[in-house]
Order: sequence, then structure tokens, then C-alpha cells
Amino acid sequence: MPELPEVEVVRAGLAPAAVGSLITAVSVLDERALTRHTPGPADFVARLEGRTFTDAARRGKFLWLPLDSDDSALIAHLGMSGQMLLRSPDAVTERHERIRISIEHPLHGELAIVFADQRTFGSLAVDHLVVDGPTAVPTQVAHIARDPMDPHFDDAGFRVALRRRSSAIKRVLLDQQVISGVGNIYADESLWAARIHPETPASSLSTQSVSRLLAEVRTVLAKALAEGGTSFDAQYVNVNGQAGYFAHSLNAYGRGGQPCPRCGTPIRREAFMNRSSHYCPRCQRRR
Repeated sequence: MPELPEVEVVRAGLAPAAVGSLITAVSVLDERALTRHTPGPADFVARLEGRTFTDAARRGKFLWLPLDSDDSALIAHLGMSGQMLLRSPDAVTERHERIRISIEHPLHGELAIVFADQRTFGSLAVDHLVVDGPTAVPTQVAHIARDPMDPHFDDAGFRVALRRRSSAIKRVLLDQQVISGVGNIYADESLWAARIHPETPASSLSTQSVSRLLAEVRTVLAKALAEGGTSFDAQYVNVNGQAGYFAHSLNAYGRGGQPCPRCGTPIRREAFMNRSSHYCPRCQRRR
């Protein structure tokens, strides 16, 4: 599933073409791509055509394009395999194309924003914006915590939240109501970098350990962003269809049985919430 770096790469790629563009036409090829838009395809099309995108924003794994005239936005969740692609207006239909939004930008001319999704777990919707502190977010995102790359992320509040939770620290990192945007890959990488065992109770971590972990989360996410995100297959690509390269920089995730880059001990892979955890049993001893 795309995590924060992958979604931010897509948002940043969409912004120059989308912001300021007039929506000239919307084609819904598969209604399954509108599971988050309960009024249905006709309402979706009517609420977009003739409108202009005014911004491109993101929180955690959600991205949205605010619209002019009222407090609403086109919101996207990529699910497991969703892609937001920029194409020429006459480009052939993508293999798993679900929705096509034709736009006209004052500088770049006519373009198409294509939502393609092989596994159909992703969705688009037009949603109302609500005030959340100094920003406005779609109602579908209001319950999601700020992510660690957000300038308004509350470090002190995060430390307090961890002290109140006896759950394993990896479970807390994946809790989108505590901290958003950190999925399985980047949780493993951050815990490895901070030398913390994934099953360590969150409440047992010292203030120093939490600060170190938060710093490593930000470092890992920033590096992944710089490398275009993590691609293990063709399902995650940027708006131009290009893969990210952070998979070549992974130290723990997906390296079960391989030597730890830090100490040489084989990385251990264990089942975790229908997925897997990867950690070094020597560098990340459970205390």
C-alpha cells in the first residue's frame, strides 16, 4: 500500500498541472472507484465539471485537490494499488483505468488526470472541507492524525499518547489516529534505525527513546521522499508512471535472513497483523 512518501510524491507531481486548471469533463468508467462518494457517479461528475482546482494537499495517505466556489475538494485514497497519472488528452485508456478527469491549465494546456487501480481498493470522492486548526481538511480525513512531516505535528502530544498505550510500539506507529502516514515499511525501517524492538510496549519507552524514534521516522520518510518512494512492483508509480528507488535503501523491511547492515546478524522476519515485521534480534533486543 502506498504510504506517506509515495502519496506525497504523487501530490507534488499533480500540483503543477492541476492547481489552476479548469475541469472540462469527467468520465467514470468503473463505479467501484467511487466507494467513498456515496451519492454516485452522476453527482460526482456534476460536482466537478466546470470547477477549478485551487490547491493540492495531503495528510498521511490521503491527498486532495480543493475546488473553487465552495468548501469542497476532490479527495483520493490510493488503497493498495491506486495510481494518479498525468496523461495527454488523447492518451489511450490505461489498462486499469477507472476515472478520467479532463483539465485545461492556463499554461500547460489540455491534460488528463487518470485514476487507475488494479485491485479496486482505492477511491475518489468529492468531500466537504472542515476547519482543523490552521488548515482545512475533508470530513473523511478529519479523524486522521497529523503526520510527522506536517509542520503542525505535536511532538509533545505524541509522547503523551505513547505513555498512555501499552500496545507494541509498532502497532502504535500504524495507528492513524496517533500518527498518520507511517505504514509497515517505514515502521520497520524507523524502528531499526532507532534500535527499538517492534514489540516493545509503547508506554515503556523513555522520553529520549521516543524523541530518537520520532527523529528516525522523519529521517526515513525524508530519504524515501528524496528517492521517489518505494516500489516493489508496477503498482506504485508517480504521476508519470515512474517507479521509486527507496527499495534499494531498505535496511530491515523485506530483508528476512539477510545480514543486518549494522552488525551482520540475520534480519528476522515474523508474522504481524496479517503482514510481517522485520528487525535485527541483536541491534533491536527486546528489553
